[in-house]
Amino acid sequence: MDDLTYNTPWRQTASAIYRMPSDGRIWGTYEADVSRTMAFMKKKKDAGISLTLTHMLIAAVARAYRDDVPELNCFARRGKIIHRDSVGVFVSVDIPESREMTGFLIERCDEKGVDEIYDIMTEKVEKYRARNESGAVTSKYIFAKIPWLLRRPLFLVIRFILATLGLPIKAIKADPSSFGSVLVSNIGTHGLQYGMAAILPVSNLPVVVLMGYLEKKPVVRNGRVVVRDMLPLSCTLDHRVCDGSMGGRLARAVQRYLLDPESLESTMQDEPLAVRVAVKAGIK
Repeated sequence: MDDLTYNTPWRQTASAIYRMPSDGRIWGTYEADVSRTMAFMKKKKDAGISLTLTHMLIAAVARAYRDDVPELNCFARRGKIIHRDSVGVFVSVDIPESREMTGFLIERCDEKGVDEIYDIMTEKVEKYRARNESGAVTSKYIFAKIPWLLRRPLFLVIRFILATLGLPIKAIKADPSSFGSVLVSNIGTHGLQYGMAAILPVSNLPVVVLMGYLEKKPVVRNGRVVVRDMLPLSCTLDHRVCDGSMGGRLARAVQRYLLDPESLESTMQDEPLAVRVAVKAGIK
């Protein structure tokens, strides 16, 4: 895609109309049928790999970013849309031993199969349980030590450097790509079905995806009422970058991958184009 593909007239206008996502947020919800995904996860567990829906959703979102909605892999800066070279997924996690949420970035997530995503997350969660957090998330400890009157002015300076100028800040181990391309969080662990997430102003994230509490529900399939495992999903989007059509394409792509969970085991990079098209069409 060339520069004009990303910097469409609508996006250029939206960048002038909206400020950071405090003004230009849009939301959407969707229920994904994950019955096949649950069956796939059971087979993997029998083989010794305890995948969760979080792993599966991360893989599906990364794949959708790469192959279905690549124009979402960007961010707004000084009235222009900047494309990212790779798909990074920031994962927000709840550490039971702590009262706080934390998170970490899985870089080039679209190039990884779900088994590799599982290995990376397992290693990172173990480190965070030992309080060995790294990267931009450690800045919360720095802010906590600063007098409250100075916190807001300091945050505005940091936001200007990271989000507006696009420069790194080594002192807090942060740069414009510290939070990757999209954030995924599981609020279902707290018993919630839907939630409308905030977008951290310094994160340069256009999309935040939340997964809710899984339930079995009656749905109509081929004219018959059947019971399916339904996963509530909600999404917050930066309206300077995203519109409703992109959100819809993202939701449909994620659902398609969750209906074909085996496709998330590989990256498809070495597969023939015809196979990739077949997978995207849901006919593999």
